Amino acid sequence: MSEPVQQEPSRRGRRPRGADTRAALLAAAREVFSEQGYDGATVRAIAGRAGVDAAMVNHWFGGKDKLFSEAVLQLPFNPNEIVAELLQGDVDDLGSRIVRRFVTTWDVQGGGVFAALIRSVAAHEQVAHALRDFFTRHVFGQVMGKIAADRPELRANLVASQLIGLGVTRYVAEFEPLASADVETLVAAVGPNVQRYLTGSLSS
Repeated sequence: MSEPVQQEPSRRGRRPRGADTRAALLAAAREVFSEQGYDGATVRAIAGRAGVDAAMVNHWFGGKDKLFSEAVLQLPFNPNEIVAELLQGDVDDLGSRIVRRFVTTWDVQGGGVFAALIRSVAAHEQVAHALRDFFTRHVFGQVMGKIAADRPELRANLVASQLIGLGVTRYVAEFEPLASADVETLVAAVGPNVQRYLTGSLSS
């Protein structure tokens, strides 16, 4: 009678080393950073969420700071694609399209990278730069250049302030009923104000 084949001990759900481990850490980092911010997130918590040993964070990223940079600061959006999409259609409806596009994207992610950035802005000096660069330079700065309105830099800043404020209220502070309002309710309520920042008078 042959001896029973001995099975290897269970890995308790741990992932094998390799590219899948790196990808799992990035995905877990985005979740944990969005929930707790840079200061609140720990390497152990991120590794646990990914199902790997905490030593893998240092192995793949050299520590929490580099992991944060790759998972959060390198925003998973293509600004040129966003601008091209926003500019399709009548300029008089641009404010509504902007609100719809950003809220819809953020809703799919549950706030996602945006929430991670906002919760980390006081703890990581590169966060403010990343937010400013994305919103005012790569997205709304380009939009203003296409519609040729006066005072484009101020208008781009004002639109960014509206979107960031809306994001903070909906995904970070979670004010109700705004946090659970449907997208079209927000488009109808916030879109006209964004439109004024884009093309309306900025004088009193």
